[in-house]
Amino acid sequence: MTDTPAYTPPKTWTWDAESGGQFANINRPIAGPTHDKDLPVGEHPLQLYSLATPNGVKVTVMLEELLEAGHDAEYDAWLINIQESDQFGSGFVDINPNSKIPALMDRDTGTRVFESGAILLYLAEKFGALLPKDAKNRTEVLNWLFWLQGSAPYLGGGFGHFYAYAPEKFEYPINRFAMEAKRQLDVLDRNLADRAFLAGDEYSIADIATAPWYGALVKGLVYDAAEFLDTGSYKNVNRWTDTIFARPAFQRGKMVNRAWGEDSQQLRERHAASDFDTNTWDKIKPADE
Repeated sequence: MTDTPAYTPPKTWTWDAESGGQFANINRPIAGPTHDKDLPVGEHPLQLYSLATPNGVKVTVMLEELLEAGHDAEYDAWLINIQESDQFGSGFVDINPNSKIPALMDRDTGTRVFESGAILLYLAEKFGALLPKDAKNRTEVLNWLFWLQGSAPYLGGGFGHFYAYAPEKFEYPINRFAMEAKRQLDVLDRNLADRAFLAGDEYSIADIATAPWYGALVKGLVYDAAEFLDTGSYKNVNRWTDTIFARPAFQRGKMVNRAWGEDSQQLRERHAASDFDTNTWDKIKPADE
């Protein structure tokens, strides 16, 4: 397997801030704020604080889908740069004590919502959209929403971490989580063999939650692992992904709170629909960047 000496855990684990790979600087074994910082507040009732990771994209796509369908779901989206520890500011921690993006504040109701799946469910119920009302179909949507919320950590924190971000490559964890990633893709592929969308014939919050993770995986947009995992062999997942990625709301949502990649695809903050035309990074970035 490997010539690396076996690791023997100490009797009591202690944190080494130098270990942990690419994102070690934003991880720590305690909660709570590290500094005082108020959050900005815009003019709309819905205030989103996020970053365009797969979990962040879920929520911006949801909001854009609601707007596309004619709901009064206008929102302000503020960039939380996790590489600069914005998530540990006191204002953000007040909304999400777990210090993870995304976090939503509904000023109409005074409700804070954290955890991306909870935000999708909250918005679906608030606007009566993208979640069936009858018990059977609603439950099937929730089956897949909760499947995603339980499965994605194995993909991101498991496979993605050890395959793409860990400071060293180790065969055992890569094999372990590659197996699980492929098993999950097979679950999706079998389910989509006779369904247009995850829960049946209707697009729902389950699809919105899952596409930014597994759709991005099969298209090689995360972890650069499409060949390694042979993602092209999951034909039904690829067909489903193509359908969702082509939706105008998805195209817009994936741009919001994005701070990397093509400048024309970065809308670091979003406060109005017109921002997609006027405030992308290629149009507003400082001259010295």
